[in-house]
Amino acid sequence: MAVTSSPPSRSRAFDLWPPLALVLQRLTQAVPVLLLITVLSFLLLQLAPGDFLDPLRADPSVSQEFIAQEEARLGLDKPLVWQYLTWLGNLLQGDFGVSYTYRVPVAQLILSRAGATLLLAVSSVVLTWLVAIPLGILGALRQNTPLDRALQLLSYLGQAMPSFVLAILLLIVAQNVGWLPVGGMTSVYFAELSLGEKLLDLGRHLLLPTLALSITSFAGLQRITRGNFLDVLRQEYIQAARARGIPEWRVIWLHALRNAVNPLITILGFEFANLLSGSFIAEFFFNWPGLGKLLLEAVQSFDINVVMAGLLLGAVMLILGNLLADLLLMWVDPRIRPDSFFS
Repeated sequence: MAVTSSPPSRSRAFDLWPPLALVLQRLTQAVPVLLLITVLSFLLLQLAPGDFLDPLRADPSVSQEFIAQEEARLGLDKPLVWQYLTWLGNLLQGDFGVSYTYRVPVAQLILSRAGATLLLAVSSVVLTWLVAIPLGILGALRQNTPLDRALQLLSYLGQAMPSFVLAILLLIVAQNVGWLPVGGMTSVYFAELSLGEKLLDLGRHLLLPTLALSITSFAGLQRITRGNFLDVLRQEYIQAARARGIPEWRVIWLHALRNAVNPLITILGFEFANLLSGSFIAEFFFNWPGLGKLLLEAVQSFDINVVMAGLLLGAVMLILGNLLADLLLMWVDPRIRPDSFFS
């Protein structure tokens, strides 16, 4: 009598709709990761001399009542563990505290700057991908030609150029051109403009910081695209598709590109995670009112509540960026299932 073996059991989570299963897995993993990040961030800030309220005590414009309220809210007269638990309890209730520099709630301050950073980051990612991927594919299809060597030289120059040097060069260009603004997000007369004029004014202010962010990202992405595409073009199934008489454009855009895009999607997830760290240089040099510039100023002024919120926000964006990349990989390649990310 034949004995039939049952297939290996799978986790119940993987029997769900695959994207939902992946989201549940990542959210489960995110809780201890975020908790550990809050502990490390809190301990790191404790290494600074003095306590969180020393800058306020040195400011004569700050009332003693406000300082006393913050001392009680942060539990500065209690042991270090109690201070962390007090801060974490306030955080879980949505209370990030008040910015000591701007005298407004931290959550309100971050939300007011998030739109500017998101606009700059999205425009940079779109421009980078629209330029880098076609040029990377073109370089792979014209391998070792003068065009390919010129594109490689352009990529090397872009990667070798420090971001702050590039920002300074763009500012010099703006001063000499005359019609490009050298800083800010909008003009002083922005409110008086029509809708079309407002969009044009915003685009003029957005151009230089977008270029400053895109050029270095474009250089690396173009080289990675070229390398991945060359690897795929050497695969046997590509040669077999050509041997069957499939048109070259279908071989390139339907077969090769689909299989070369997976590593690029992973890079897209990391780019989302690096929005804060990658944008602060452009925001600083071009006076763009975004989160990167806000967090840099908070570190310089030891605005503890803003710094802690920024660290936590960076961790959340890292987790969301990786989740976004994995969901896109599942959508592009149906062979990928949630359990493959945790094997």
